[in-house]
Amino acid sequence: MSTEDHPAPRSLAEALRARDDASLAALLRSRPDLITPVPTDLTQLATRAGTRASVVRALERLDRFALQTAEALAVAGDPASYDELLGLMAGDARDPEVSAALPAALAALREQALVWGADDRLRLVRTARELLAPSPQHPSPTGLGPSVREATAGMSPGRIQEIVATAGLPSTHDSVSAVEALTSLFTHRRRMKKLLSEAPAESLDVLERLVWGPPYGQVTHDPAPRLRWLLDRGLLLPTAPGTVVLPREVALHLRAGRAHRTPEPLPPAVEPAATHPPQVVDATAAGQAYTALATVEELLKEWDEGGPAVLRAGGLSVRDLKRTAVALDLPEPVAAFWVELAYAAGLIASDGEADERYAPTPAYDEWLERPAAERWVQLAEAWLAATRTSGVVGGRDAKERALSALGPGLDRSAAPEVRHRVLALLAGLPEGAAPDAEAVLARLRWERPLRGPQGTPTAQSTPGTQGTQAAHGAQNTPGTTQTTQTTQASQLSQASQGADDLRSRLARWTLTEAELLGVTGRGALSAQGRALIGAPAADRRPRKEPEGPGDKLPVHHHRTSAPLAPLSPPEQAAAAAAAARLLAPLLPEPLDHVLLQADLTAVAPGPLRRPLAEVLDVLADVESKGGATVYRFTPASVRRALDAGRSASDLHAFLAEHSRTPVPQPLAYLIDDVARRHGHLRVGAASSYVRCDDDTVLNEILADKRAGALRLRRLAPTVLAAQADPGTLLEGLRAMGYAPAAESAEGDVLITRAHAHRTPPRTAPEPVPDGPPVPDATLLTAAVRAIRAGDLASTAPRKPSQSAAPLAPGELPRTSSAETLATMQAAVLTGEALWIGYVNAEGAASQRVVAPVRVEGGFVTAYDHTADEVRTYPLHRITGVAELADD
Repeated sequence: MSTEDHPAPRSLAEALRARDDASLAALLRSRPDLITPVPTDLTQLATRAGTRASVVRALERLDRFALQTAEALAVAGDPASYDELLGLMAGDARDPEVSAALPAALAALREQALVWGADDRLRLVRTARELLAPSPQHPSPTGLGPSVREATAGMSPGRIQEIVATAGLPSTHDSVSAVEALTSLFTHRRRMKKLLSEAPAESLDVLERLVWGPPYGQVTHDPAPRLRWLLDRGLLLPTAPGTVVLPREVALHLRAGRAHRTPEPLPPAVEPAATHPPQVVDATAAGQAYTALATVEELLKEWDEGGPAVLRAGGLSVRDLKRTAVALDLPEPVAAFWVELAYAAGLIASDGEADERYAPTPAYDEWLERPAAERWVQLAEAWLAATRTSGVVGGRDAKERALSALGPGLDRSAAPEVRHRVLALLAGLPEGAAPDAEAVLARLRWERPLRGPQGTPTAQSTPGTQGTQAAHGAQNTPGTTQTTQTTQASQLSQASQGADDLRSRLARWTLTEAELLGVTGRGALSAQGRALIGAPAADRRPRKEPEGPGDKLPVHHHRTSAPLAPLSPPEQAAAAAAAARLLAPLLPEPLDHVLLQADLTAVAPGPLRRPLAEVLDVLADVESKGGATVYRFTPASVRRALDAGRSASDLHAFLAEHSRTPVPQPLAYLIDDVARRHGHLRVGAASSYVRCDDDTVLNEILADKRAGALRLRRLAPTVLAAQADPGTLLEGLRAMGYAPAAESAEGDVLITRAHAHRTPPRTAPEPVPDGPPVPDATLLTAAVRAIRAGDLASTAPRKPSQSAAPLAPGELPRTSSAETLATMQAAVLTGEALWIGYVNAEGAASQRVVAPVRVEGGFVTAYDHTADEVRTYPLHRITGVAELADD
C-alpha cells in the first residue's frame, strides 16, 4: 500500500488508532494495568501507556534481548531507522543471530506500545527513553555516554573551534556546525580510523579502559600528555570540573558499532544434567508426597489440643518454631515450610480467643477424610498459588524487623509466576531429565533481566570512582558473585542477601520445595507434577537410556519450554483430578496390621489405617520413622491407654486382632501389671485427696520423702488429704512409681481423653496479586469495543459552531438547554447524527455519537453509535451537542 493510504503516525495515539482490534487486545492483555479502569478513548490509552509506573512495569516484563533493543533505541537518534538500530545491535559485522532475532524483539516492543512508528522512523516512548538513556546520575546499561552534541552543550564556542582545528577539520562560523563536523568525523569509520592511528599508545589504552563503560573519568587541572592528546581532539570531553567523558560516537567506533558488549538474542538452553528412568522419578516423587502428607498430619496432630501462642505482631516465635522443628525432627527452615504450607491450604489458623493460639481449622478434619491423592493435590495447589514464601523466614524486612513464620511480611507477589515458570521449564525437558539449577536460573534471568530496586536499569559505579580509575590507568573490573553450595534446609532459609535477585531466590526455593512436596523426584518433574500444571502428557515411547546418571541427552531431544497459558477454573479442576489419578496407584495402601516383637516394640511396615494409627499413638510411643515406623510400649504409654478408658482385656484383644505375630509374653505381662496397679489409688478434689483400700500403701506414701512437696496428711485410715491440686498430686504419685487414677465427685474413674481444639471456620489466606489480573477474552472484547467507540466520538469531525468557542481535544461540548433541545428536534427530522457530551448518574462524563429518533418528556431516544444500540438519555444530563461534519 502507498504511504498516502496510511500516513506515518505523528503520535503514539495515532499509532494505536491504526491497529486492528486483535492488536489492541494483545496490548491490553500484556499490560493489564492499562485497562484498570477502561480508557475512554485511544488518546487516554496512549497517555496511560506513557506514564512512568506503567512503562517501568512493561520494561520489567521484557526478556533480555528485547530490553537490549530498547536500550539501543534509547541511545539512537530520535527517530531512528531500522538500519541504525540493526547497526547498534549487530555491529558493523552484522551478527547473523542478532539480525535474525531483531525483528521479533522490535515486534514485541511495538506490541507493548513501547515503540511506535514505521521502520524508517522508530520512536521509543518518551518515558522509556528517559529511563534508559545515559546520564551522569543514571548511567546507561550499554555503558555509553552522552553524544558529542550533549557533551558540548555548555562548552564555549572558542574551545569547540580549537577542538575542531586540532582534529584536522576546517573551522566553521558557528558552534552548531562545528559540533556537526566533529560528529561527522567520529561516525565516519575510515576517517576515524586514520585519526586514531596517530594517537599515542598510552592514549589508546585510556580509550580501551573506557570503551565498554563506565564512560566517565577524572582528570587533574594539569592532565597527563596521554589525556591531553585526547582532550585536544574531542575524544574525551569535559562535563564538569575535573570530570571527562568518552563521547558516544567515539565509543561506538571503538566497539565496531555495537551498543552492547554481548548481545543475547537467544535464551540460554536448559539442558538435562542427569537422567533417570521415568518410573523411578514417579516412584520417588510419590514417596515424597506420602512423606509430605505424613508430615502435615504430624504437625497438625502436635497442635491438635491448641498450638503455640500468636505473637503480638503476628506469627510464631523463634522458640515455638524450634519446638515444632524438634517435634517433627526437621531443620527449622523445613519446618517453617510445612507450617506455611498448612496455613496456605487453610488447615491451620489462629483461634481468635483472648489468649490467641494457632490450632487446626474445621477444614483439617474434612481434609483427613479425603483420599490420600486428593489430600496431596490440595497441598500442591495451595503451594503453587501461594504468595507467602517460607524462604524469607528468619530474614528482616525493610524496617529491620524479623520475619517470622505465619507472620506478616512474607508475601512475595512474584512467587506463583516463578513457580509455574520453573515447572514449565522442567516440563520442557525429556521425561526423567533433571536440569542443573544454575541453567534454570540463567534462563529466568534472561526472561526477566535483573533490574535495580527502583525499576530502572542497574546503576554502574559513581562517576568519581570511575574517573579516578581512568585517570590513573586502573583497569575497570566487573564485580564478582560468590556462589555457595548449601543443603536443602539452608536453601530454604536463604534470606534477602547475596548477589541473587528475588526471582533467582524464588526459583531456588521452588526447586527445593517441589522436591520436598513430591512434585519432582530426583530433580525431574513427575507425571503428577506435569498434570498439575497442565503440561502436555509425556511421550513414554522407548528410547536409548543414558549409561550413567551424569550422562546428558542430545539437545535435539528437548521439547519447547514456552510459558504455559494460565488455566481456567474448569481446566485447573481437570488438571487436579488428573494429578490425583496418576498419583493414587503410586501411594502405598494403608495397612491394618503391625508386627509385635518381644522387645516391647511394634513395627508398622507401612502406613496404617487411621483407626489403628490413632489407637497405637495412645498405646505406644513412636521410636523411629522411615519406611517402617517403630512403636515402643512403656508403662507410661499403657497407663495412657488405660486413662483413656480402655481396659486390659480391650488392649489384649486389640493387639491380638491387629498383629500378624503372636502377642509376646513380655507385652502381655506389661499390660496386666500396669492394669493391676492402675486405679488402686484414687485421687479427687478436696483441694485433693488420695484414697486406697489398702492402708499399708498409704503408709508407704506418707513415709516416702518424695511426698513432702505434696503436703499430705491422713484424714482416715484409707484417705489422705493434700494441699496440691489433683493434677499435681497425680503427677507426683506417678513420679513415685504408683499408678493412681482420677475420680469424679461421685467416685467414678475419670476417663481422660485428648480434647481436640479447633478454630472457628477460617478461609485460606488470599494470594497478594502481582499487579492487576490478566483480563479474560470477554473483558478484552468489551474494552476494545468501548475504547473504539469512545475514540470515534472524540475524533468525529464536527461542524464549526457560531455560538461556541473551539473545544480542546477531549473536552465535552457545552450548549444551553434550549439549543440542545432545538438541535435534537432538528436531527430527528433530518436523520442526522450528533456529537453529545453526557454525564451519567455516577458523575462519569463521556462523549457519544447518536442519531436521535424521538424527543419527548425530557428524554431523547437515539441510536447510540458508541454502544451500537438504541438508548434513552435524560436531556438534563446532556452537557452539549454539536453537529457532525458532512464527511
